[in-house]
Amino acid sequence: MTRITKELSSILLGFFLLLGTFGTAQAQSKTEITVAAAADLSVALHEIAQHFEKQTGITVKLSFGASGALTQQILNGAPFDAFLSADSDYPKQVVKAGAADDALYLYAIGKLVLWVPADSPLDIQKQGINALLDPSVKKISIANPQHAPYGRAAVAALEHFKLYDQVKDRLVLGENVSQAAQFVESGNAQVGFVALAQAIAPAMQGKGKYWVVPPDSYPTLEQSAVVLSHSQHKKEAADFLKFLQSKEMVEVLAKYGFTQAADAANSSSGKR
Repeated sequence: MTRITKELSSILLGFFLLLGTFGTAQAQSKTEITVAAAADLSVALHEIAQHFEKQTGITVKLSFGASGALTQQILNGAPFDAFLSADSDYPKQVVKAGAADDALYLYAIGKLVLWVPADSPLDIQKQGINALLDPSVKKISIANPQHAPYGRAAVAALEHFKLYDQVKDRLVLGENVSQAAQFVESGNAQVGFVALAQAIAPAMQGKGKYWVVPPDSYPTLEQSAVVLSHSQHKKEAADFLKFLQSKEMVEVLAKYGFTQAADAANSSSGKR
C-alpha cells in the first residue's frame, strides 16, 4: 500500500509540475505592446488594435496625445514600444535622436476639416472658410500648433486664405486635435479645425456639420510611425506597424477618412 501511495504521489506531483509549466508558458506568451499615438487616431486605432489582438494574441495598450508632446515623452524615456505620429517630422526627430529604429512606416494621410455643432446657424458647407468671418463666431478652436501637426495645418490654411491676421485673436488652443473638437462640442468655441477622422467618428454622428479644408491649402499630413529603440518587444511592435499597412486595415483607416499616399496625390490634383 505504501509503494502504491508513493507512486501515486509521484504521478500527481509530475502532473502539477507539468500544469504549472504550461500555465507559466501561457502567461509568458501573453505579450503586451504599448503604442503612443496621435489624437486623431483615437477611434480608428482602437478598432485596429482589436483586430491585431484577435489575430495574434498580442495585447495593444494605447496612449493618445499631441504628436509633439508624445515625442518629448519618448525622448525623456517613456516606455512605449511604437510611436504613431500625425506627421512624419516628429518620427524623424525621434530617429535622429537615436530613440527609434531607422525604418519609417507611412501608414496614412490625414485630412483637416472645419466643424460646427449641428444647431449652428452657420452654413459651413456653403460658406466654407469664410464662415470664420461671420459675426456669430467669437472663438475658433485649433490644436496647439507648437506640438500638434493638425494645429500647424490649421494655421497654414488660415494663412493660405489670408485670414490668419483677421482671426488670430479669436483662436483658442486645444492641447491636441481631440481637445480642439471638445471645445466646439462643449460650446466653448463656435467652430473648430479638427481631423476628418473625428468629424465622422460614430460618437460624433448627428452632432455636427463639417467642411473639408482643401488639401492644397496646408502641408500634407503624412502620418508615419516608428519602432522605438528601447522597446523590449521590437518584433511585435514592427508586426503591428506592418499590420497597419495591410489591405484590411487600410480599409479600416479609410472608413475614418484617412487616405493613402497615392489617393492623396490624386485628390490634390483634382482626380476623384
